[in-house]
Amino acid sequence: MEYMARHGTRRSRPAELLPGTRTVICARMDYLPEPQGALDEALADPDRAYVSRYALGRDYHKVLRRRLQRLADRIAEAVGPFGHRVYVDSAPVLEKPLAEAAGLGWIGKHTNLLNARAGSWFFLGEIYTDLALPLDRPARNHCGHCCACLDACPTGAIVAPFQLDARLCIAYLTIEHPGSIPKALRPLIGNRIYGCDDCQLVCPWNRFARLTMEPDFLPRQGLEAATLLELFAWDPPTFRTRTEGSTIHRLGWTRWLRNLAVALGNAPTSAAILQGLSARADDPNPLVREHVHWAMARQRGMTAAG
Repeated sequence: MEYMARHGTRRSRPAELLPGTRTVICARMDYLPEPQGALDEALADPDRAYVSRYALGRDYHKVLRRRLQRLADRIAEAVGPFGHRVYVDSAPVLEKPLAEAAGLGWIGKHTNLLNARAGSWFFLGEIYTDLALPLDRPARNHCGHCCACLDACPTGAIVAPFQLDARLCIAYLTIEHPGSIPKALRPLIGNRIYGCDDCQLVCPWNRFARLTMEPDFLPRQGLEAATLLELFAWDPPTFRTRTEGSTIHRLGWTRWLRNLAVALGNAPTSAAILQGLSARADDPNPLVREHVHWAMARQRGMTAAG
């Protein structure tokens, strides 16, 4: 884990988050669980379910929060009691601008934070404190003329350098979006059932990315290699058990099936896939039914065309 310090800024609203804030400690923690070649292989196999690699292990909110609290406790041992609060995606903290100002990296054209020694496969967290700590220098942008991330985005969500249209982003569509995925975007999602890593996979700076040293971020429950049909066959208790303790758990059963149905509709047509989809054609949830029927029609259309 790497730490840098920066004064709280007006945009990060430090007074609301911790009255008397004088310094924000920004931290990053690597999470890449396997070599990037393995990610390319998973994306290239349309029968496999692709889960964004940050979600394969334990919930990073809890892991990183514990680490930051441990750091705060060690500071308290050295200087005595002090005011502080720890944040990991748990408050209106503009973590990327803060981390950039603290020198942890720069915000790349894909809107992720980039570090010249570690790429972008890392989590961010913050400690707001009333201590007056030495400050680090802000980072400089090193993207140059590279536009690899813009070219690689499956849905064109990176509409311009440093500009992301969340309505087109696969990460938003498969995780945050609660309703029907726009039909025009479904074929572009491919086999991505939870998030998307494409912009990171093509970024030249990620040749410096390091594999995580944190066991909690390593893949669990075989999700890094699971097939779409295998996951689509789960029942609700299996979903709850197999995703317990991960960020996927908060997705919920309905959106899990919705995403898998889209990916199955994009997979090479087969009798097994049509059979699996047909088994859920009468699902009681209308959102699931809609996407299953779309997938079945797409599978049959490919069969007819072939």
